[in-house]
Amino acid sequence: MVMILAIGFCSGAAYAQAVDVATPDVVAAADSAGVAAHDLAQEAGTESADEHATDVEEGDHGHGEVPPVWLVLPFVILLVMIATGPLFYAHHWHHHYPKYAIALGLIVAVAYIFGLGTATPVVHAIQEYLAFIALVASLFIAASGIYVKVNARGTPWSNAFLLFVASVIANLIATTGSAMLFIRCYMRLNTGRLKAYHIVFFIFLVANVGGALTPIGDPPLFLGFLRGVPFFWTFTHVWYIWLPTTLLILAVFLAFDFRNKDVSQDADPSLPTVQVEGMKSFIWIAIIIVSVFIDPNVFEWVPVLHVGDIHIPFGIREIIMLTVAVLAYRSADRTVLEKNEFNFEPIREVGWLFLGIFATMQPALANIAAFAQNNAESLTVGMFYFGTGILSAILDNAPTYLNFVSAAMGKFGLDVNVVSQVKEFAEPALADPESWFFLQAISVAAVFFGAMSYIGNAPNFMVKAIAEAKGVETPSFMGYIWRYSIPILLPIYVLVYIVFYSGWILQP
Repeated sequence: MVMILAIGFCSGAAYAQAVDVATPDVVAAADSAGVAAHDLAQEAGTESADEHATDVEEGDHGHGEVPPVWLVLPFVILLVMIATGPLFYAHHWHHHYPKYAIALGLIVAVAYIFGLGTATPVVHAIQEYLAFIALVASLFIAASGIYVKVNARGTPWSNAFLLFVASVIANLIATTGSAMLFIRCYMRLNTGRLKAYHIVFFIFLVANVGGALTPIGDPPLFLGFLRGVPFFWTFTHVWYIWLPTTLLILAVFLAFDFRNKDVSQDADPSLPTVQVEGMKSFIWIAIIIVSVFIDPNVFEWVPVLHVGDIHIPFGIREIIMLTVAVLAYRSADRTVLEKNEFNFEPIREVGWLFLGIFATMQPALANIAAFAQNNAESLTVGMFYFGTGILSAILDNAPTYLNFVSAAMGKFGLDVNVVSQVKEFAEPALADPESWFFLQAISVAAVFFGAMSYIGNAPNFMVKAIAEAKGVETPSFMGYIWRYSIPILLPIYVLVYIVFYSGWILQP
């Protein structure tokens, strides 16, 4: 198995070495509609889009003046409390964590508004949070209206197959959608033998690594698409890294699962192999995915909402998503919700904690952006890979991705605000032919490293909460990192670096 995976990595490296820097004509043709939409917006003037999008020239989050380092302290305190609360003061934490998230977020907001004299980062944080929670909540509710049961015995091979299929589907309905659709089915399949590692590997693959192939899969890739990265660029430049990485993680999972001698329930021969109820909820998921593209950066006809001269920190997209969430819940089959043991606790926990994270992480992002911009010339592709990855594990990976893309483009004299230059960065013709290598490293790291901690990606916490509601003993915040992500994922990610970004095997 290890030999096969090693061959897979080498084959991927060989493919990357042989592939032409320019995307093949057939893919370019497939991307033409999306690129045309970008170009139309660019030709018409990007002022309205820039009001909606993040202002990169001011540090990608409109920070302007870089805040003092001490203002990162509320973010650090929140991370420490998330890590220690469930372990040492669980009852108190469970009842009061929303208050701590709000209080620490307000400290940062007040410091920006009254200390630094700017509300721009606060407004951007609200805008990003509302977009985030609208997508996550709507997918959570819509997917919960679907009941999937696999009428089979849970075995290492059936589990690996389900994990792989769910990872692929994550590229079509996002990691959140796929995770919410399959987690309950996955747990039912393993009734009688369900362990903590089952949940951990589900988070690794379905909630994170799986969604690295399309802009729909994970938020940072979608952000890149909005800025001008062709839609199919991610697939053509990442699949040969994604596939061996996914198979290697699955190989480690199989090693764990074959050691589990517990036996799940037998299949019922009178029932079909796969049962699906609540099919109408797939319509709601489709509407949510389509609405993701309703953005001023993609289509110039999409309005930016204002009240007088005040920009409203959400748009048509978020209104559609939240409306769908309400309609999906009200129209869902009650028996399906009962079978899925549906409740709002997972999204409630994610909502409050990430409200605090989005608010408190702004100073950290501003300082990171300033450092990356000031030192871009000396940063190698490996530094961008590990820098993006490490910070994506503890910060929101979407703005981290954008900050590092902005810095990498600056290294080549390009501007992330100009759609044509983003496309040039991704598919260089006149620019330095190595530029796409940096975008690939940043894209891979932003998605892959989101699995390194519970806060690396929103579905991580939601999967954990759903599993705990079923009585599964999941790892603590630090237990997840020390017992699973560092010993399992980190060596694999280092191997990705050695093969693709160290320069020892693959040259750009």
